[in-house]
Amino acid sequence: MPPIRPEQPPTPPRDAFAIHRAPVDGDLSLAYIREGEGGYPLVLVHGYPETKRVWWRNIKPLAEAGYEVIVPDLRGYGDSDLSENDQYDLVLYSRDVHTLVHDVLGHQRVGLLGGDVGGAVIVDMANRWPEFAERMVFFNTVAPFIVDQVDWYTERGLSLNPLPHGPTGDYRIRQGRDPDQLRADLDTPERCRRYVRDCYEHRLWASQYSFEEEDIDFMTEPFADIERLAAGWSVYQLEYGRPMSEPPMMGTQVQAPTLILYGPDDQVVPKDFPKRCEVAFANRVGPVVIPECGHFLQWERADVFNELAKYFFADLKAGRG
Repeated sequence: MPPIRPEQPPTPPRDAFAIHRAPVDGDLSLAYIREGEGGYPLVLVHGYPETKRVWWRNIKPLAEAGYEVIVPDLRGYGDSDLSENDQYDLVLYSRDVHTLVHDVLGHQRVGLLGGDVGGAVIVDMANRWPEFAERMVFFNTVAPFIVDQVDWYTERGLSLNPLPHGPTGDYRIRQGRDPDQLRADLDTPERCRRYVRDCYEHRLWASQYSFEEEDIDFMTEPFADIERLAAGWSVYQLEYGRPMSEPPMMGTQVQAPTLILYGPDDQVVPKDFPKRCEVAFANRVGPVVIPECGHFLQWERADVFNELAKYFFADLKAGRG
């Protein structure tokens, strides 16, 4: 019998939120959710293999608490456009989201929340536009590697590789080094969804029993299209020579005040993630370890995540009023 997990906020129906669209790079448009318009803006950025759906348990509670909640699909993901020129990397993601939130929606200062690839994106945004990124929540991803602090890492016995492949990293190798063969193997929508399903089920990303069958169906549905699934592999190909538009700004210490969270059941992100964050973020709160969750912290422990986010940004919300 599965163990009793902490009760989570109810998951809204699939059609609970209106989907908006806006061009951000020529004809390329992002799809996004915008709830609680007029409140202090929080931008929730997903990773891989995720879409905006991974934030489904967070949108309504944060909007009801007085925040404007903006949740985009990154280019190539979910309901957003694919790139006609196969252009995907962390800086393009970062620029797309900044264009959407700053230029289209008109926000000058925001709170940023992200894990996995989304965590890397918000770090680039915070370092690229420090006046824009007022505060952040960062969890279960690659910690920025501070290039001028090599002695700090070696003195603590930490690897100079911030994300070794490890025993569960074979997916990164296949997606990065052998994407054409992987595409050939995933030759039906069912096989595409099965591939993504494994990350939510048995590949040791999440805490056991975090996702019910209907949850997995909800998360995997957007990846039935091989073009969208393969678009998400692009960032893993950067390690194997894929050209990038420009290097992401992940080599300098982040100055934006940042709440560091960590789901310890995640077997993909190295266990030294909290330690690495101690040097990567100059003005940090935490690291705070959240029990009974792994990689998909915002979904697995939405009960904790939502309350921490409400509290962490509360003074900024009050100041806006």
